[in-house]
Amino acid sequence: MPAQRLSVVVTRRLPEPVETRMKELFDVELNAPDRKMSREDLVEAMRRADVLVPCVTDQIDQAMLAAAGDRLKLIANYGAGIDHLDVQTARQRGILVSNTPGVVTEDTADMTIALMLAVTRRIPEGLHVMQSGAWHGWAPTAFMGGRIGGRRLGILGMGRIGQAVARRARVFGMQVHYHNRKRLRPEIEDELEATYWDSLDQMVSRMDVLSINCPHTPSTFHLMNARRLKLMKPDAVIVNTSRGEVIDENALTRMLRAGELGGAGLDVFEHGHEINPRLRELPNVVLLPHMGSATVEGRIEMGEKVIINIKTFADGHRPPDLVVPSML
Repeated sequence: MPAQRLSVVVTRRLPEPVETRMKELFDVELNAPDRKMSREDLVEAMRRADVLVPCVTDQIDQAMLAAAGDRLKLIANYGAGIDHLDVQTARQRGILVSNTPGVVTEDTADMTIALMLAVTRRIPEGLHVMQSGAWHGWAPTAFMGGRIGGRRLGILGMGRIGQAVARRARVFGMQVHYHNRKRLRPEIEDELEATYWDSLDQMVSRMDVLSINCPHTPSTFHLMNARRLKLMKPDAVIVNTSRGEVIDENALTRMLRAGELGGAGLDVFEHGHEINPRLRELPNVVLLPHMGSATVEGRIEMGEKVIINIKTFADGHRPPDLVVPSML
């Protein structure tokens, strides 16, 4: 007699090949309208599922897990970031948590470099002029930006993505510097030609471009606060493809509007999709809708990792991408 298939609830639409494979393997409930679930919807989903597949927009806290009942056994997160999940409480309640590490590294690093170029070369301004039909021909002093070759790049967070950004930056001729919770091994530093700064304050005060590539944790919340932002050079550019909460967005906005920073490229924001409207008005700010990992290949690979984690769990084994509290 065949074993009963796991009940799986997916909170958002996933790429079609991923959903098709899930339907073949599990008793899956998909979110065809692709509407963001409310707190109440998420709690009800956890009550009726063996496995929940949430994503970064689904905040799952202690109170929600306490109300979820006893059926849920695995939260197979669609994404690498887990700061929206109370992993500690989940494990205390016997619920395993898995994620999809490593998949978004190259795509996010590509977008980081793209944002650097977009800000420093004034690409959105040029695009706006062309699309509005206001271009009247080439002029020697029009849309002059700056080259990134030779500039000092400071990377805040030298994990997988930070290192991928460093490799790309070296190709563009940038000088790579970094601050990290732990210093890299000498051979990795040599490969990346990267200079380590123990003091974040000293690093940010000397950089031409600062790239945020660290996760959001209690210790990194507003790591780039008003005081630290003011240490940056007035023509420096800050790029964030990691988590919006790492930067004090109000302080950043004030400095940009006052001309105290050269520009910013942001793919993530402190309050999710609620973006400070004053940021939208600035010509030296490039805003993207959290699309750093948005490639067809990457999103399918993320789904494949989710499926492997669920299938391995269903077979009675430890999911390969299990998150444990000691990792946090």
